[in-house]
Amino acid sequence: MYPIHDHDPLVLLATALAAKRRPAELLEIMAAIDLIQGNIPNETKLSEAFARLGQSGLLVERDDGVALTPAAESLIQALPRKAEMPDRLIALRSGLAAYVTSDDAPAVVRSADALRAAMLAHRAAAATAGKNLLVPKPKPEAAKARPGQRQRKPLPKSRQR
Repeated sequence: MYPIHDHDPLVLLATALAAKRRPAELLEIMAAIDLIQGNIPNETKLSEAFARLGQSGLLVERDDGVALTPAAESLIQALPRKAEMPDRLIALRSGLAAYVTSDDAPAVVRSADALRAAMLAHRAAAATAGKNLLVPKPKPEAAKARPGQRQRKPLPKSRQR
């Protein structure tokens, strides 16, 4: 895939997060983009990214949603599993740069109006009191040793004499 734009790896990774067992809807992809990046880019740039990824054979329209092709799934599986999202985006960008398209596939057409509606629906859902399941889990804190605390148990009183 020859020119890699900034939003291509973002859309591909968000679609991979949102489309685990079934094709992802636009609202789910917007929630995944918000999880990955913290903000949602312009809808015209996202629409162009969907079209480019569809033409390169990485995304396909299925059942009123967007799904990954086997080539895109192999790119996602090659990503480091325990890396943070910015590191995964960088690794996916290099994977997209090395990806070679075999033939032109049909573009995944998502209009800017539909993307804007999904973005507004996501923002409205985030403003409600409901629970967002795409929120990252908090990392457990390591047990902090208190200063002056001994490393081993003290001797019992009967043996101290």
